[in-house]
Amino acid sequence: MKAVILAAGYGTRLQRDVVADSSGRFAHLVGTAKPLLPVGSRALISHWVHALTRSHCVDCVHVVTNAVYLAAFQEWASHFTNVKIVSDQTRSNDDRLGAVACLQLAVKHFSIEDHVLVIGGDTLFKEDFSLSKVTGRFSDLQAKDENSCLVLSYQCKEEETQKYGILEVGSDLRVLCMKEKPLPSETKSRSAEAPIDEKDAPGNFVSWLIPREPVYSHQIAGRFDVGNLPSYIECDLYFREKLQDVESYMV
Repeated sequence: MKAVILAAGYGTRLQRDVVADSSGRFAHLVGTAKPLLPVGSRALISHWVHALTRSHCVDCVHVVTNAVYLAAFQEWASHFTNVKIVSDQTRSNDDRLGAVACLQLAVKHFSIEDHVLVIGGDTLFKEDFSLSKVTGRFSDLQAKDENSCLVLSYQCKEEETQKYGILEVGSDLRVLCMKEKPLPSETKSRSAEAPIDEKDAPGNFVSWLIPREPVYSHQIAGRFDVGNLPSYIECDLYFREKLQDVESYMV
């Protein structure tokens, strides 16, 4: 199995917040790609590489970035033996390819002919998440049907259904459909998959996949989605003060 980390975004909201912050506490983050932000004891993306390496679930980690941050990612990757970098060649947020196109770029560029674990480069999960459990579940599904796919979901609040793609699943946790930003009254499910109103939302691909291949859901407690300065501060604080065991995190 190969991992593809999608890290070609420009972090425009976060950078705008950092520049506007009058405290000066976060001035060192100006011009830093979101996946390279320091979160606790290491860069956000390094938490993923550490867990992927320790869990032995993939043999290579492929990272898609953009031309602006390419040098920074190459320098970061030089500290690992199992990481490869490719640029989508874009230089602005308006020109970005989006998540699905970046995933396709990685598959073609690295000639991937294997199962792919797709990871958002600005996302980390709560401590209940385990790569070993997820890949084990995927292997069980593959043994029954080699076309099976697995997506992660988590319970959203009643008032948040209109922000996400909501997965409706059967008793065997097979995804029956994904409703895009439904009203709470339009679905009993609260299993959120991903925001679907952005150009690079991977939920669009999941929605396309569901009627074509067996897609199953694996529920987790929640995630840290670093989009702006408050969400970054919350994430960093958790990893500095509340994370129980950084070495076994996500393994």
